[in-house]
Amino acid sequence: MTSTIALTNKLREAMHHLENRFQEREELIRVLLLAMMSGESLLLVGPPGSAKSQLARAAAALLGTSRSFDYLLTRFTSPDELFGPVSLQQLKQDRYIRQTRGYLPDAEVAFLDEIFKASSAILNSLLTLLNERRFHNGAEAQPVPLLTLIAASNELPEEQEGLAALYDRFLFRYETRYLQQIASFERMFQAPDSPPPALLDPAVLKQVQERAREARLPEPVLVLLFRLKTLLEEKEYVLSDRRWRRIGRTWQVSAAIHGRDEVSVWDTVLTPHLLWDFPEDLEELRGLFAEAWQELLAKELEKELPLPSYRETLRRWLDKEDELSGFQFRKEVGGSLGAGQSERLKGQLDEARAELEDAARSLQGRLTAWQEREKQLPEWIAAQSVFVLHADEYAVRFTRLRIQGEKLLQQVQGLYRSLFDKDIPGIAYDYTL
Repeated sequence: MTSTIALTNKLREAMHHLENRFQEREELIRVLLLAMMSGESLLLVGPPGSAKSQLARAAAALLGTSRSFDYLLTRFTSPDELFGPVSLQQLKQDRYIRQTRGYLPDAEVAFLDEIFKASSAILNSLLTLLNERRFHNGAEAQPVPLLTLIAASNELPEEQEGLAALYDRFLFRYETRYLQQIASFERMFQAPDSPPPALLDPAVLKQVQERAREARLPEPVLVLLFRLKTLLEEKEYVLSDRRWRRIGRTWQVSAAIHGRDEVSVWDTVLTPHLLWDFPEDLEELRGLFAEAWQELLAKELEKELPLPSYRETLRRWLDKEDELSGFQFRKEVGGSLGAGQSERLKGQLDEARAELEDAARSLQGRLTAWQEREKQLPEWIAAQSVFVLHADEYAVRFTRLRIQGEKLLQQVQGLYRSLFDKDIPGIAYDYTL
């Protein structure tokens, strides 16, 4: 098995080569590579001339395979053109067998342009080929070596049963657009014409997929998956159980690529491109995913910043604030309580003092350490996943957690002042950072 460092370095090198050739396609390139590593299919939706076919051919070059297949479909395309001609020799023996060598059933990487224009005869064979990696050739269902299929379309399929089934087979989807920035437009004329080098061995892809089966989906990740499902359904976005399972599978593949035994929050970063049916829904889905993702990030970082435990301490004493403050006031004005009640409240005050001081000191220490960590956050985040595009944007998510912690510290200090009319000894935290 290729080492984790060697594999991630090759993926970063592959990204570099593709980014030199395809401007403003950084996120798409990461989506493409994860789809390839996962053995999943990718659908590109966009206008003609937005580099869909060139990117697919570059992907085949990265795998260094001669077993690739590339075809433009029309409504008149026959099954023979995709799956191979019927063998005349076999027909003489009353066997309907296609000669598939050099055609789609023999390919490791395939690109099908205008896929939704295929006839029903082609669609039925494609469904089995994509989902089960098998091709029914006569009476036999032969396995196919297909690693990934990239398809393109200038438009989304109409609402027809056959096309909807095929559309659902594409776990990864991406909308391509024309270049928007003048710098990218200039670099387009300087991009290399040669194909990228063969950096990704098909055998390694299969090994990664095998190892991914052993990557565990821990409970917080499963909670994220169900939380995301709930958020989507509240907005009337409905995904099949099969699709959710395959999403989890891609997370496991990402974990295997990075040498993790279980899925991390960083293995989920490309998930929005596995959720949409219509490109215009992507931004809303990004927002829903970001909400669930932030919750998982906080859960994963509880060992370093256990905000729930501090919240629980604060909540427990806030519930008793009125009673304890009233007791303190009676003592000051000379009021009296029964001996038993007075002793109980005095004990609770001592307990509150100790717990709030301990919580404040612990939280202050963790926040101070967190501030130091934030100085190297972008580099640390980039090291967590080759699929992270803008590490600095994710660093902001960490800042949000720190701010939540700072608000908690202020609330603990405020409650302490309310109960004891003084500041917590030894607490000096700089909130201005």
